[in-house]
Amino acid sequence: MNPVHNPYAPGAGTRPPALAGRETLLETVAVAMARIKEGRTAKNYLLIGLRGVGKTVLLDAIRDKADEAGLTTLRVESPENKSLPALLAPQLRKALLKLSLSKQAEDLARRALKGLAGFVKALKIKYNDIELGIDDEPEPGLADNGDLESDLVDLMEVAGQAAQKAGSALILCIDELQYVEESQLGALITALHRCAQQQLPVMLVGAGLPQLRGQMGNAKSYAERLFDFFFVGPLQQEDANTALVIPAKQEGVTFHPEALTHIFQETQGYPYFIQEWGKHTWDVATQSPITLDDAESKQINNRFVR
Repeated sequence: MNPVHNPYAPGAGTRPPALAGRETLLETVAVAMARIKEGRTAKNYLLIGLRGVGKTVLLDAIRDKADEAGLTTLRVESPENKSLPALLAPQLRKALLKLSLSKQAEDLARRALKGLAGFVKALKIKYNDIELGIDDEPEPGLADNGDLESDLVDLMEVAGQAAQKAGSALILCIDELQYVEESQLGALITALHRCAQQQLPVMLVGAGLPQLRGQMGNAKSYAERLFDFFFVGPLQQEDANTALVIPAKQEGVTFHPEALTHIFQETQGYPYFIQEWGKHTWDVATQSPITLDDAESKQINNRFVR
């Protein structure tokens, strides 16, 4: 088997060649984003699950769908020990500059940029990890109180108004959301709540570890009513088989059924490990179809800690 043509893609957040078993989730969020764009109500979404189930991949796929639909997206990954304002400000600036290219939304987008300038200036003392140079002069009284919750509400309102005027929607895609401090999560939830009350086209699609659901509830008691929580788990065997078979088929290679069953049993359906096992099985195999002996090779088993 030619290793150059190995189709599998193990990695942190690396999109697999076949995104199997997640079609319903992706379609549900796509419908919600379309509703938000049209000024209709829809909940925000959180993808909850353990590491290795493909949350980051799904978040990127959702953002791709939003971009294809002409929506305005932000993509943020939250590391430990970084503030929410520092994460949001640079990406929000990019989104607002994009909205400012719309003639209908230009004035509101420029006002939102002034609000962002005041937001950064007022909060920089408290959150000294904010690093953003902004040419716009702040508008006095707009998102510049120095209180994260009230300022973020003001900022997201005017950004949502700009998106609405442009016939778009603002989609915040935030990964590793469990690392955001609880009080800052509360500020974000409040801002989303205010936008929902005014039917502004602003939506959060976030991803995080299982504890995130409890963190959201602790941050704001009404969070459960603002969000739909998708628990992303391992794949069923049929979907796990699809994730292996389709990429191989595109390279003219097939799998023996026993090999597929063995890989599913060993990986327990976790998408990351399916990609890892598929990659190493391909490298071990010498011809098609890939056999059970290939999938059981000691070279593969030795790579995984038991």
